[in-house]
Amino acid sequence: MDKLTVLYDVGGINGLCIIECRCFEDRRENLYETYNRQELIKKGLVAKFVQDNEAYSRKGVLRGFGVNTNVPQAKLIRVLSGKIFDVVIDLRPNSKTFMNSFSINLSASNKKQLYIPEGFGHAYLALEDSKVLFKVTAHFVPGDEIGFSWNSKAFNVNWPLSANEIIFSDKDRENPEFDIAMVM
Repeated sequence: MDKLTVLYDVGGINGLCIIECRCFEDRRENLYETYNRQELIKKGLVAKFVQDNEAYSRKGVLRGFGVNTNVPQAKLIRVLSGKIFDVVIDLRPNSKTFMNSFSINLSASNKKQLYIPEGFGHAYLALEDSKVLFKVTAHFVPGDEIGFSWNSKAFNVNWPLSANEIIFSDKDRENPEFDIAMVM
């Protein structure tokens, strides 16, 4: 049996993947192998991750939308505790699914991971107090991220919490409405 299962092109979006881990159980413990580069390469995911980041968010915190432009990052998102509503938008101008969005609940209990290719807008909303691990393929470059409003009309995301329940950083609150010129 495979250690990892990869579901490709989820939501019909080329390159977007859900990774599910197999649990190894015995009377002592449950063990999940959450990342195995060799297994992922065998399955066609060759991203080379260079940095791990952890974010701790209280219930109601919304982070994003953001996309890195000059130094793009692919990401592998995993929830270590809690539950998030994760949203991605294909902002690759030459993609057949340009401007398409996909959302998923990721949680510590469902153990699903989301692989996001370079060139995607990304945001998530903490549905519970959450700890989120991001594996990224490029180091952060200050000033390289473009941010746009969480409720931009161009994407029509159906967020599971109302605006008055959401907690924003000043940066995310002030993000402008999405304009296609931002990514062209």
